[in-house]
Order: sequence, then C-alpha cells, then structure tokens
Amino acid sequence: MIMRTVYSFKMPLLYLLRNRRRTILSLSIVAIAIFALTAAAGFGLFTYQSLEKSTANDVGHITVTQTGYFTSEEETPLENGLTKPNELIALLKGVEHAKSIQPRVYFSGLISNGRKSAIFIGNGVEPSEFDVRDGVVDMQSGAVLASQSDNQPGAEGQDDSGIMIAKDLARNLRVAEGDWVTLLATTSDGALNAMDFQVTGIYSTGVPEMDKRQIYVGLLAAQDLLSTDRISTLSVYLSDTKYTEQGMADVEQRLNQYHNQGDTSAQNLETTPWQDRAFFYHKVRGLYNGIFGVLGLVMALVVFVALFNTMTMTVTERTREIGTLSALGSYPREIVGGFVRESMLIAVIGSAIGAGLALATTLFLKVADVQMPPPPGRSEGYPLEIIFSPQVAVYSSLAILFICMFAAFMSARKGAKKPITEALAYV
Repeated sequence: MIMRTVYSFKMPLLYLLRNRRRTILSLSIVAIAIFALTAAAGFGLFTYQSLEKSTANDVGHITVTQTGYFTSEEETPLENGLTKPNELIALLKGVEHAKSIQPRVYFSGLISNGRKSAIFIGNGVEPSEFDVRDGVVDMQSGAVLASQSDNQPGAEGQDDSGIMIAKDLARNLRVAEGDWVTLLATTSDGALNAMDFQVTGIYSTGVPEMDKRQIYVGLLAAQDLLSTDRISTLSVYLSDTKYTEQGMADVEQRLNQYHNQGDTSAQNLETTPWQDRAFFYHKVRGLYNGIFGVLGLVMALVVFVALFNTMTMTVTERTREIGTLSALGSYPREIVGGFVRESMLIAVIGSAIGAGLALATTLFLKVADVQMPPPPGRSEGYPLEIIFSPQVAVYSSLAILFICMFAAFMSARKGAKKPITEALAYV
C-alpha cells in the first residue's frame, strides 16, 4: 500500500522536473506565502512575549499588597503599606519557581541641588533588585545602588547615602555622579523630613516622562526618610511568566495560612498578577491583534487568488495533454488525481522552503543588530527579532495545501469533462 502510494507520486514529480520554469514559479509563490505568514506571525509573537517579559520585569509576576492598595487613596505615605515585611518575605521564600522576592517603597517629594528644586517620583528598593530585573534601567554613567557590604567587608545592610537619578531629571538639576542632593518628603506621620544623598549613577528608563521625574534610593533610606518600617508592595519574581498561575495559587495558599494562624495582628492581604497591572500590554495587544488580523486576512486573500490562478492556468495550458490521456483510456478520476498530487507536491515542497526561509531569518536576526525605531511613548529603540513558530508554519502549510488541491481539482475536473476531440484541438 505504501509503495503504491509512493509510486502514484512518481509521474507528478517527473512532470514537475520536466517543466522547471512553471514549477519554480509555483514553488516561489507558495514559499513566499508561507514565509510572509510565518514571519508576520513571528513578529507578533515576539512583540507579545517582549511586552509580557517587560511588564513582569517591571512590576513583578505577582504583587502582594494590603487589600485595596491599588483602589484606595492614601492620606499619608504608606498608610496602606505592608507591616512586618521580613515575616512576609520569609513566608513566601519557598514559592515554587520563585527566583526572588523584592520589597519596594513608592514615595514622592522634592529633590534639590541646593539652588534648584524639582518634583520626583521615588522608588525605595533593595540593591539586589537590579540583578533580578536585568536591563530595567540603562546606566548612562556611574553604577547602580550597592549594598554596604559591597564597599565595607563584614558590614551588613545597605548604603543609605546612595541615589540613582534619571537622566532628564539629573540634567534639569545639573547634577552628575558624585554630587550631593537633598530629598524632601512627607513622613507617614504627616511631618516633613529631609535627607542628603550622593549620586551614584545616572540612568535612562527609555520612557521620557519617567526620565524627568524618577529616582532610586535604598529601601532602608526610603523608610528612614518616611519615618516608617512599612513597605508599599512585595513583588514575587518567577523564573518565567508561564508559571504565573501556578505561582499565584502557591502564594495565595501561603497567605491563607498566614491569615488563619490566629494572630490578631495579621494583615488583610491580596495578590495581583502582572496581567492586572499591565495596562499598556493589553492596549498594545488589542491594537496588534486588529492590525495583524486585517493584514493576515488580506494576505490570505492575495495568496488564495495567486495560487488559484496559477494552478488554474497550469491545468488549462495542459488541456491537450488531458485529451491525450483520455484518448489512451485514462479515467477522469485518474487524470484529476494526477493533477491533485502535483499540487500537493508543490504545496509541500514550497511550504518547506518558505518555513526554512523563515527559520533562517529568525536565526539571522538573533545575531544581526537590526534596530527598530522607538515605539510611541519611548525614547529608545529595540532589536528586531521574530519568533519561529512551528505551529503557525504547520497551519499555514495546511491552508496552502488545501488551496492548491482545491484549485487543481476544480480546474482538472473541468478539463477532464471536455470531449476528447475538443480537448485535443484546444489551443
């Protein structure tokens, strides 16, 4: 049975090899169609995955906060903050697939160089956060915050005097690495407090609005400035976004045990996955879905018309051959089957070539530094990449196979129905 099936493709293959120019044209159309569909889908997948990683890298895969933290306004700084952060960190350290748990303090106030002041948006973080969130900032000069133990062997804690300033804010204040600035903020008690910090580095976030306002200081320094031991959020970073649902279940189970331990001082906590904080991600994904959907539909129609026309012309030009086969005693179903098998070979070979070109392009872009222009709202571009999806390549190939077989069947059946004398006299 297998040998008979293989033999049935021998004559169609010999015909393709005999008429090389027509075969190359048909294969080129199929290959270009598969390459275009696979590459377009690959760019979309790359965009989605990049946005997922960027959002999760920025806010954490899972965020633990006081209940209602993101929906209620605070009258004083950290009014809705987390107490006993060390206990919560110890509680969540065993979460499966968690690579780090980072506390964070969000605050705002005035920053001054002694002559000029500006509004800032502050982040109090552990220095280790910059290792976890690799690439979150682009250092223009200096270095990221360092723990005190990095500078003084044997010491514990972190250096309270260091500050990182976004580039546009640093340019506005005319400060550079090594200069001193003063932060003025409202404490958790509603009073004013000021602290001096030495600039350790100037960085860029890639977002112009953030570069005009943002700063980073050590977590303990931020707590000292606000006169509190609370933190704003606790971010759980996982090894991959695909573990978010599993991580959420583990974190919630641990927090339920924390609530049920009978301690009257236990906090009312809630967890928020990165998707619920990814407002930009959802808007861009919705926009791209619409764009790629319309482009995909247009591309599919163009491919269908081109392939259908090519296969129809191929069969029409061979009407005399169909008449000869009929005169020699071939049944119409045998003639139609031969043309359908030819179209199958064209679809399979062309799809393989197109998928190979898409894979080669994917590998090339990984080593080539092809930069895309900055997207809206950002000041820095990003490297162009596409993700080769075998699933998209297979689905596209099956669609092309169906189109080729359908076109060949319809055209060959029409030709096989012609009277033998009419088919032999066709010009």
